[in-house]
Amino acid sequence: MSELFDAIDALVASRSPLPPPAERKRLRQAHGLTLEEVATTLDVRRATVGAWESGRTEPRPPQREPYAHLLKQLARLYPSSPTAVEGSTPAATAPPAVVEVAPSAPVVAVAAPVPASPVPASAATPPSPTAAPRPARGSRRPGAPRAAAASSPASAGSGVYAHGPLLVLDAHGEQQVTGYGTGGLLLDVPARSLPALVEWALAEARVGAQKLHASGKDADPLLVLTAAASERYGLPAALSDTERSAGRLPEGHKVIKLLERAGWKLTRRGLGPWARIYRPVTGGRRQCVQLCIPSWNALDDRSWGHAATLEPAELARVLGVYAHRVMTPVGSSAVSGLELMTALNPPTRASEPDQDGKRHSEHRPGSLGTQALDPAPCEAVDGHPVLAHLPRFHIRGPQERLFEEAYDWARDLTDTECMQPHLVGIDVNLAFGAAANGAVVGLDAPPEHVTRPVFDPAVPGSWLVDLSHVDLSRVKVAKQWRDLEGGLLPSPFTPTGEQPEGPAWYATPTVAYAVELGYDVTPVEAWVRPRSGRFLDGWYKRLRDAYVATMADLGVAEKLSPGGFLAAMDGYKGRDPELGMVVDAVKMTVKGGIGKLQEKARGGGWVPGQAWPALARPTWRPDIRAAVISRARINMHRKMVALAAATGRYPVAVLSDCAVYTADGPSPLDVLPYDQDGKTVPGSFRLGVSPGMVKHEGTQDVLWGVGVLEQLTAEGRVANLARYIKTGEVTARDTGE
Repeated sequence: MSELFDAIDALVASRSPLPPPAERKRLRQAHGLTLEEVATTLDVRRATVGAWESGRTEPRPPQREPYAHLLKQLARLYPSSPTAVEGSTPAATAPPAVVEVAPSAPVVAVAAPVPASPVPASAATPPSPTAAPRPARGSRRPGAPRAAAASSPASAGSGVYAHGPLLVLDAHGEQQVTGYGTGGLLLDVPARSLPALVEWALAEARVGAQKLHASGKDADPLLVLTAAASERYGLPAALSDTERSAGRLPEGHKVIKLLERAGWKLTRRGLGPWARIYRPVTGGRRQCVQLCIPSWNALDDRSWGHAATLEPAELARVLGVYAHRVMTPVGSSAVSGLELMTALNPPTRASEPDQDGKRHSEHRPGSLGTQALDPAPCEAVDGHPVLAHLPRFHIRGPQERLFEEAYDWARDLTDTECMQPHLVGIDVNLAFGAAANGAVVGLDAPPEHVTRPVFDPAVPGSWLVDLSHVDLSRVKVAKQWRDLEGGLLPSPFTPTGEQPEGPAWYATPTVAYAVELGYDVTPVEAWVRPRSGRFLDGWYKRLRDAYVATMADLGVAEKLSPGGFLAAMDGYKGRDPELGMVVDAVKMTVKGGIGKLQEKARGGGWVPGQAWPALARPTWRPDIRAAVISRARINMHRKMVALAAATGRYPVAVLSDCAVYTADGPSPLDVLPYDQDGKTVPGSFRLGVSPGMVKHEGTQDVLWGVGVLEQLTAEGRVANLARYIKTGEVTARDTGE
């Protein structure tokens, strides 16, 4: 009989009730879950979850019951019609956090839903900041009621980080300080000094974020101080010229002394635009708070646009979306990009219990480890200690130095190209991110020197080899020999696009591409990495998902037709300027994170041959940077060759991830040959939002291009039209695109 009841239970479970498809999607997005996360948990494909949310298919056993359970839990957290609460708190629940609705609307106090039973901390994170209504501009002090001061420790039911990853603090009147959180949250901040604020943030504010990897660490609370809040806590609203030059307040500043008397410490970078205030770990408990002060230029405009001038609620939304989708920022976009690598791929893990039942920290396979590594001499930047034996003014040539950089190449237009009316620029999305995906790089072992090695494309490293014999006029394209006009293409082996002369150092992807083009290679020597892996895959996926999700929020979805994609991209940032800032920050996180792998010495006191602080990091890895940039440049060249072989079109300028072509029309569709089914040349450029695909960078007249070339040549400047194609302004600075 029990078997019969079990069968009945299974039958009921196979038809577990589910909300409508649109509600399924709303619940997932409200909790900030990606399709990939749900799919991985349920052991199905991403497209399967998408089909459930669109109503094309319905879940079947064995996934239906756990999927229904997930949605039920999310529905408790994010009911579709929350009820206004008038000053009463249901029994057996944590005190509600009041969520602000748009200040321009009638004021309503909306209680944040709290589940009746405890849920895991990971399930108690606040809703995605994008789900909250955008605050009305100019609403510096909203009229909506605030939450009561968070004066009690977080309960298990509300979650230790119930108030999100960060707060933007602003001061009003003589005493009031308000914390603006994600999702429209408002908190009264009782602290009256900076030491008290740090204590409050750790003990009562319920601010922070769950770790991104099981072996990692939770993100520290981030407090963003407006100019008014800075002054309230004894800090200047702006740094003086001397302080700005030093990047911090002087050691004797009164606030720093207050922190020291309270037992708090500052990291080596001191109390500057980004500051970390901490106490040594005691009893396994980490005590650390991050400070960000936008009025001190913490949010540079290349990464964050004009975010520093936003109202507090708007700034909380921008930083909250970034924190939710990438990580809680810990410095510039470059610093955050580098820290994200470690957060997703920690160097250590807990060991199995020993004979006494105790666990210990041990090396985590697949990571970079905890010890910094010296680079191979060819990989070291000038002034590195491994080059201390060289004469001070020695200039290393290609046979001494690995020089893998992005493209900066241009050529004169042919007579035929001058007859075409338009110059069209196409730009690769997250080019360095796409190059990082799948890159096999060295891990935690030092490089090994080998003489006369046999080249192996699966082994990461640096190779001294002569590639001057590779003739671009005859190469293999998709394993078939093709004749091209090689003089109209840049060399894939040098950032300037010039043909190499004699042996030079190259990263593995560059040498592998020479073999792909159909040519033999005979390295003279090499520095290879014996332990290797795809260290950056998780980093790429995290940033890729953040970029694609934010672009989707701006109306630019994946899998659009070429024409639909171009239409969606037209003015996309204007649909939500704050999310546009997040997109820019994500792009600069990718580029800056890769660049930070080879951070150079800074400061007037440094002497060549001496170590600088960055060298102590396990993530100071110029070899990994070189491999990624090499892959990005090779990916670009491979696409240009495929297009040239299929259509006879050749670029006239290439700058990093942007290529410029002449065309009869102003659209990328006049350059890229799409058929009626939306298919284009295999292996070439494809329009779309995903990393590695391309978007329209800009269009100018050919006459404009001819004039720019003449002007810059007369001034003795490098004439690369890709640098100016976006705006047409020759004086425009490089935006990092």
